Amino acid sequence: MTQDGTCTLTIIGGVDKDGSLERVGRLEMRRGEVIGIVGPTGSGKSSLIADIEQFAAGDTPSGRKILIDGCEPRSETRSDPRKKLIAQLSQNMHFLADMTVGEFLRMHAKSRGRSPDLAERVIELANTLTGEPVHPDHHLTILSGGQSRALMAADIAVISDSPIVLIDEIENAGIKKREALDLLTGEGKIVVVVTHDPMLALMTSRRVVMKNGGMVRVIETSPDEEKVCEDLAKVDSWLMDLRETIRRGEVVGAAT
Repeated sequence: MTQDGTCTLTIIGGVDKDGSLERVGRLEMRRGEVIGIVGPTGSGKSSLIADIEQFAAGDTPSGRKILIDGCEPRSETRSDPRKKLIAQLSQNMHFLADMTVGEFLRMHAKSRGRSPDLAERVIELANTLTGEPVHPDHHLTILSGGQSRALMAADIAVISDSPIVLIDEIENAGIKKREALDLLTGEGKIVVVVTHDPMLALMTSRRVVMKNGGMVRVIETSPDEEKVCEDLAKVDSWLMDLRETIRRGEVVGAAT
């Protein structure tokens, strides 16, 4: 898999919790595409994400296989962190390293053979995703949850060369969801989103419905659903603005 070549991620279906074959036997995802994973609690969403993350080869309880560009991943791709093809962004994300934002980003860029100057670009993009500005001299450990996730989304887009991004329930993450997905897909990544959020679900091109541990259906987002998503985006933007008004200690008025 190369950053400038065609890249596909394919899920070969396995079995559900009862051992029955999954109704969705094969699902292929392409670069620049956002795929949603939806279903009630306990339906198997996290297990599907785990299968993708570890490039399952029929060796997990589901029996699924994950293919990269139509082939089974090489053993080092599964076991060597330096060759990891997947980046993850979760709702519960905090830094433990005692260093500044700038130091961390420059170190990350250097470790990947990228220019340290990219740190400035990451911070610039992160500040388009959150209402709480991130500064280069901020220590990682004092960042809020929203700042941390905004920083990591921008870092994944700019510095990370991982072509696949797994996002686990960021609906309450305190970042601008649409902008975050647009940023990641604009960099040609395959984005898989586990969500209960209607707006996030409808922002995807397709969504996989999970039930009893298995993939039971794939729904393509229709034009009517896209219109609903636009309406939800307006409500979400209003809520973000209202959140910032309250955070600044201002009084909320009828015109807010």
